[in-house]
Amino acid sequence: MNNSLPVAVIGVGHLGSLHAKMYSRIPHAQLVGVFDTDTKRTDENAALYQCKKFISLKEAFESVKAISIATPTTMHYEIAREAITRGLHVFIEKPITTTTEQARELIGLAAKHHVNIQVGHIERFNPALLALERFNISPMFVESHRLAQFNPRGTDVAVVLDLMIHDIDIILSFVKSPVKSIHANGVAVVSDTIDIANARIQFENGCVANVTASRISQKKMRKMRMFQRDAYISVDFSDGVAEVFRLVDEDDKSAAHTMLLGAITQGTIQRKITYEQPEIKEVNALQYELELFIESVQGNKQPMVTGEDGLRALEVAQQIIESINQNKVVL
Repeated sequence: MNNSLPVAVIGVGHLGSLHAKMYSRIPHAQLVGVFDTDTKRTDENAALYQCKKFISLKEAFESVKAISIATPTTMHYEIAREAITRGLHVFIEKPITTTTEQARELIGLAAKHHVNIQVGHIERFNPALLALERFNISPMFVESHRLAQFNPRGTDVAVVLDLMIHDIDIILSFVKSPVKSIHANGVAVVSDTIDIANARIQFENGCVANVTASRISQKKMRKMRMFQRDAYISVDFSDGVAEVFRLVDEDDKSAAHTMLLGAITQGTIQRKITYEQPEIKEVNALQYELELFIESVQGNKQPMVTGEDGLRALEVAQQIIESINQNKVVL
């Protein structure tokens, strides 16, 4: 297709292979080829998705207009820097880079070369979160739990960068206020990096977020609860369910199709307590975020999750890790 964007996937481990699979399905993307330092992976994915197997990054860069970087985090910066300098648009899996300095440099280079950076914070595209788009969400207290069973994959980085960063990004997208302070604790239990962590993030507008992440849990959990004036919102990322409890005026038409739980009187005003589960659309989160990346490039518009968003999430994650190191728990 003439209007398809030629793309390559760099790094075709578990996640990169899924990138290749999604690109092969997206009408406006042309998966030209894949590259991995593990030639067996390159061969397998090239055969599976009927695309070229690149023998070098240089060959890949010279063959496409955009790339997905799904390598280990330590390689993000070097690959993205070279690609951006060549004028390629880049999709970078989270976290954007190892350090905030590297992220700032990439953002500056992208502006200079007029290319897009989109960061793979996939939970932004979770159907349960997308269902909340019509609501005005401005939380003043947030509680999140992201618990996973142990998997050796990903233990090269702290759980803060592996799992918690998803919730950090979501919270920052809702709380439009600078971070005032962070207090955190964490422990390395089964790996050489932090395996369980809890952070209390206080924002300048008074909002407080209590964030917990673990990769040594018996049960999986990916839940967030948000409390704000006149509303309580619950999101279950695993089950793809959102619940909204609201306090609304009697004549509020937005509550017409909600369940009435009760009524209260505030002064002389009667108000209703309503409950609803917003309609969930069937969306493949990874395919959707890659489709939006392609759209942002072809439409010359800002990506849904920008390099700046990735930088902000990384800055907070690094502050959490620093706080943990200062409050080290010795087992």
